[in-house]
Amino acid sequence: MCPDCYHYEGAVIFNAGAAKVWRRFVTYLPRHLARTAGIRVRDCRELVRPRFVKVYEHQARGVVHYHAVIRLDANVKDPAAFVHPGPLWTAELLAKAVKLAAAQATALCLVPADRRMVLVRFGPQTDVRTVRSGTEHALTREAVANYIAKYVTKAVGIPGLPKLPVRHVSEIPSLRCPAHHKRMIETALRPGFGRYAHQLGYGGHPITKSRRYSVTFGRIRRERAEYRKAQRWPDGELDPWGRPLDERVVLVLKDFAFAGVGYASRTPAAELALASADMARGDLRLINSLSGPA
Repeated sequence: MCPDCYHYEGAVIFNAGAAKVWRRFVTYLPRHLARTAGIRVRDCRELVRPRFVKVYEHQARGVVHYHAVIRLDANVKDPAAFVHPGPLWTAELLAKAVKLAAAQATALCLVPADRRMVLVRFGPQTDVRTVRSGTEHALTREAVANYIAKYVTKAVGIPGLPKLPVRHVSEIPSLRCPAHHKRMIETALRPGFGRYAHQLGYGGHPITKSRRYSVTFGRIRRERAEYRKAQRWPDGELDPWGRPLDERVVLVLKDFAFAGVGYASRTPAAELALASADMARGDLRLINSLSGPA
């Protein structure tokens, strides 16, 4: 196998295992925080918790690159509260622990084609920068959102990269992405990472975060649903019998009856369906007339 083939295969395998390596990093970070602070891991978890939000982007060479904002919170019961953990837990201590955890984080990635297990790890280019130290220079939510949005848009911004899975190498020549990325897609299909070949082997989420870093998507969806309900039913939602809807009550219907087939009224969609059916019957008559008697 040529050196370039090894290069492409290595990049695809790293992309496939990058999410596992990040999970290892998250596991090791509290341990290195404790060692750097000179206390037991159990005591560290009782005092402080690291929170993060991270996104990925594909570098120009197609390899996954993570950007993360990591902070330290005091371990308090209120999930919505952000309390500074104290003078011991400095940004410099966190930066040192991040570098150590990133250097230790490794994961085994299975190559489906030949059942090999390959050890994947982060490279030495870990760049840790302090964005806020102590209580000075408050980092606003807008600044974090802008930082994350910048790299989320870059992650999906590779020109011509397919949005849907690529099933076969015969589809690759018609893609509009650069030749380098076509080669990576072809390489991903060969070792058995075809499900994520269109993402150059990467199967993780574009953005992940700690549950308590900020508001959760589940809470946002619930608030949006309640807002739309209030718009549609300002006086409260009613059930089919006109009674106030109680979501704690489950209504079980045991009787079913056949209502009919097709459209209930002459809507534009119904007219289109009838016209399509009439055209299909006309085509069938034409085929029968051309085929002649049996």
